[in-house]
Amino acid sequence: MAVTTPSEVGAQPVRAGRRPLLSSSRLAWTGTLPFLGYVGVFLLLPTGIVLWDAVHGSSGGFDFGAVSTLWSSSTRSYFVNSAELSAITSVLGAVLGAVLSYAVATGNPEGLIRRLYLAGSGVLAQFGGVTLAFAFLITIGPTSGLLLHAGWFYDFPQGIGLIYVYFQIPLMVLVFLPAMDGLKAQWREATETLGGSAWQFWRYVGGPLLAPAFLGAVLLLFANALSAFATIAAWENQISYVVPQQIGTALSSEVGLSSVNQADVLALGMIAVVAVVMTGYTLLQRRTTRWLR
Repeated sequence: MAVTTPSEVGAQPVRAGRRPLLSSSRLAWTGTLPFLGYVGVFLLLPTGIVLWDAVHGSSGGFDFGAVSTLWSSSTRSYFVNSAELSAITSVLGAVLGAVLSYAVATGNPEGLIRRLYLAGSGVLAQFGGVTLAFAFLITIGPTSGLLLHAGWFYDFPQGIGLIYVYFQIPLMVLVFLPAMDGLKAQWREATETLGGSAWQFWRYVGGPLLAPAFLGAVLLLFANALSAFATIAAWENQISYVVPQQIGTALSSEVGLSSVNQADVLALGMIAVVAVVMTGYTLLQRRTTRWLR
C-alpha cells in the first residue's frame, strides 16, 4: 500500500489549481488577438507609414525639408486655428456637460430620465459629419427655413464652434458621469455635520476629487475636436481653416499634390499633438481611478 507524504498531499491541489489559471490566461490572450490585429492594421500601420513618408523625399532618401515646413507661418496658422477651435469647444462642452452630468447623477439611478439621458448622449455624441452640418445649415444658416439666420454662421470659429459643442456636450456626459457617480452622499453629509456649507464641500472635497476627471475629460474633448473632419468639411469646403481640412486638400487637390508628402507632414504634426494630449489624459485618469476604487 502506497504511503502519501504530507508534502505530496499539499502539492497535489497546487498543481491542479495552476492548470486552469494558465489555460484561462491563454484564452484571454487569444481573445485579444482580433483587437490587437485591428489596432495594428488600422492604427499602428498607418502611423508608421505617415512617419516614414514624412521624412522621405520623392527620391526615396531621407529628406527632412518637408518636416521643417511645420514651423512655417502658413502651417502654424492651421495648427493655431485647430487648437483654438478645439480649446473653445472642449471647455464649453466640458462645463455644460458637467452641469448636465450633475443633474443626471443626483436623480434616480434606476429612473427613466437617466436611461433617456444616457441613450440620447450615446447617440448624439456620434451625430456629426454632413448630417450635423446640414441640420445647422437649415436651422440657422443662410438658407434657413426657420427664419433663424445667424450672420456669423460662417465666421470662424463661432459658426463651426457652435456645431462642435453640439456633440461635445453628450460626449462629456458619457465620460464624466462615472466620476460624478463616484461622489458619495456620505461625504456631503459629513461636511454638513461639521458645519460646512455647500460651497465648502465643493471647494475642499468635491472639487479636488473631480478635478483630475474633469481635466482629463477636457483633454479627451480637445482631441475629439482636433481630429474631427467631416463636419467642418461639410460646413466649409472652399477655405481650409484647420489641419484636417488642409490634409484633405493635400490629398485631393491638384495644387496640393505638387508636394506629395505634405499631407504626411501635417499628419505627423497631428500625431505629435494628439500623443501629448492623450498622455495627459491617461495620467489624469490614473489619478481619478485611485478614489473611484
